[in-house]
Amino acid sequence: MVNLSVIVITKNEESCLAECLDSVKWAGEIIIVDDESTDRTVEIARQYTAKVFSRKMDVEGKHRNWAYAKASNLWVLSLDADEKATPELKREIEEAVKSQDFVAYDIPLRNYIGSYWVKYGGWYPASKVRLFRKDKFKYEEAKVHPRVFIDGQCGHLKNDIIHKGYPDLEHFLNSVNRQSTLEAEKWLNTGRRMNLIWITWRSVDRFFRRYLRKKAYKDGLYGFVIAYFDSLYQILSYLKYKEMKKAAGRGNKK
Repeated sequence: MVNLSVIVITKNEESCLAECLDSVKWAGEIIIVDDESTDRTVEIARQYTAKVFSRKMDVEGKHRNWAYAKASNLWVLSLDADEKATPELKREIEEAVKSQDFVAYDIPLRNYIGSYWVKYGGWYPASKVRLFRKDKFKYEEAKVHPRVFIDGQCGHLKNDIIHKGYPDLEHFLNSVNRQSTLEAEKWLNTGRRMNLIWITWRSVDRFFRRYLRKKAYKDGLYGFVIAYFDSLYQILSYLKYKEMKKAAGRGNKK
C-alpha cells in the first residue's frame, strides 16, 4: 500500500467509476465525495471503500477543498471518475511520496475522445497538479477553471493519468456548452466588462493558436473540431453573458 489518500468526486459515474477505482487499489485510503448521484455510483463506490460522503456541488473549488480535507493521509492523489492511474504512475507516485522533494506534483493527462488519443492542440501532456500534500495545496473557490495555490515547490511526474472524459464528440460538445454557461456566470458575478470586439479577437486568436501554433491540425478532423469549438467557446460565453445581464436588469426593475 502507498501511504496516501485517493479522492474521487462523483456525479452519476456508474459507467466508469469501477475502472477508476480498480486502478488505485494500492492506495492506503480511497474517499468518494458524491454529488447526489441518481444511478449506481454510490453502490459501486461502497464496493471499494466505506468512506463515501454525500455533498452537493456548489462552487467547484470550494467543493474540492472540502473533499481534500477528508483525507486521513498527508498526501492526496486527486482523480476524476473518468480517469485512471497506470501501473507505471503508481510506482512513480510511491517514490515521490517517499522522497518528499516537493510539496506537489503535476501529472500528464492522456486525453481521449472516444477511442482517439488527442495528442496535439495543447491536449497532451496537459499536465495538472493532482498529487499534493493537503496542508500545502488549495483551490481558488471559483465555479469554473479554479486556480491552484501551492505553498512550496511543485515537481513533475513523467507517467500519465488516462483520461477518457468524452465517450464521443457529442459528449465533448455538451461539455463546451456547460463550461461556456459557467464562464458567462463567472463574468457576470465578478462584474467583468466584456465587449464583442474583444471577444471576437480572442475567438480568432484562440483558433489559430490552437490549430497552428499548438499543431492541432496533426489530429486531423478531431484537431479541427477541437480548435473550432475552443474558438466558439468565447462567442458562446459572451452571448450567454449578454442574456444573463439582460435578465438580471429586468429582474432589478421589478
